[in-house]
Amino acid sequence: MFERTLQEARIAVIGLGYVGLPLAVEFAKAYPVVGFDISAPRIKALEAGHDATLEVSDEDLAGAKHLRFSCDIADLEACNTFIVTVPTPIDPHKRPDLTPLLRASETVGKALKAGDVVIYESTVYPGATEEDCVPVLERVSGLVFNRDFFAGYSPERINPGDKEHRLPTIRKVTSGSTPPVADHVDALYASIITAGTHKAPSIRVAEAAKVIENTQRDLNIALVNELAVIFNRMEIDTEAVLEAAGTKWNFLPFRPGLVGGHCIGVDPYYLTHKAQAIGYHPEVILAGRRLNDGMGAYAAEQLVKAMLKRRIHVNNARVLVMGLTFKENCPDIRNTRVVDVVAELRDFGAVVDVYDPWVDAGECEHEYAITPVEKPELGSYDGIVLAVAHSAFRAMGEAAIRAFGREEHVLYDLKYALPRGASDIRL
Repeated sequence: MFERTLQEARIAVIGLGYVGLPLAVEFAKAYPVVGFDISAPRIKALEAGHDATLEVSDEDLAGAKHLRFSCDIADLEACNTFIVTVPTPIDPHKRPDLTPLLRASETVGKALKAGDVVIYESTVYPGATEEDCVPVLERVSGLVFNRDFFAGYSPERINPGDKEHRLPTIRKVTSGSTPPVADHVDALYASIITAGTHKAPSIRVAEAAKVIENTQRDLNIALVNELAVIFNRMEIDTEAVLEAAGTKWNFLPFRPGLVGGHCIGVDPYYLTHKAQAIGYHPEVILAGRRLNDGMGAYAAEQLVKAMLKRRIHVNNARVLVMGLTFKENCPDIRNTRVVDVVAELRDFGAVVDVYDPWVDAGECEHEYAITPVEKPELGSYDGIVLAVAHSAFRAMGEAAIRAFGREEHVLYDLKYALPRGASDIRL
């Protein structure tokens, strides 16, 4: 029987990335919180008062008086509510990689006690919490699920770099492994989420709701990407078409582009993995994934064709790619598909420089073997690809961006960041 009041909650947030840190800071306004991460450098930086992801300001970090950071499992023993916010990536074969999630479950299991609650926020396929994570908790702790300890699932909805839609202002889906636990988890989140909560009838429903949120977006973007390919062949301006169609009240305002990041380009594979495991082969979802995964190579080919039409030799041509993050105005390079553009251009023999003032050079080198340039050389490039619509790039305008190019060059605007007619080609 589960019996606990909110006032008794002592929270541990496991994983202090884009999701975990804002959550820990927000909960620390009302509860004692231990922010736990296996990365000692990450803990040291947070203790020094700075978040490298820029999701939490130095001021908000300093104001979290009830929050302490640790990478020592012993500091979790006093906690009774564990919230797991670790990444759930895919492997090179596009299969779910639950390794971080299962290791985090092992860590929690070592501190788990009778009466405790473990809440997962990481994106998973329906059933993963109870079928994959709970057995690890039972094995490590020696406790029995729904008798000695309980579980919940409340999917993260963080949008990196978005300063308008913040954690408290985004409605939260909650769930629990028993009705009393579901009520407790819902009340816990409701105490910090001003936008309110939605209590799902089961953990599996909450898991499924999360994974289809981004699957739906992925498919909508895949549709407009395919439309862009068709309209490019017809020499019709895709944005002009979308603007015209958008005058109808129920037309959805999606735009073509590269689909990366830790959610939209990954989550559909979690759903399709589970579908295939139960004997169903999804067709529409995987078709959308294949199309979106191929857009980087398509963009590179479009640039090459435009350069050849201007008699610019592609082999050994210098190309500047502006932007490496998966989206604008944030330092997040996880699963960025800009790397596909870079790789394809290099396969054509081009010498590619990448410029992005938002990224950490060491992280780029480690993750993708790409060393960004500190500042592009003026008058040096045969091709320029505006790959990410950072505000700083938009503010530069056409003239300043073209100044990086040689007298004869091609400017490709992948993100519709410049006015119509300012670039030579657009997606």
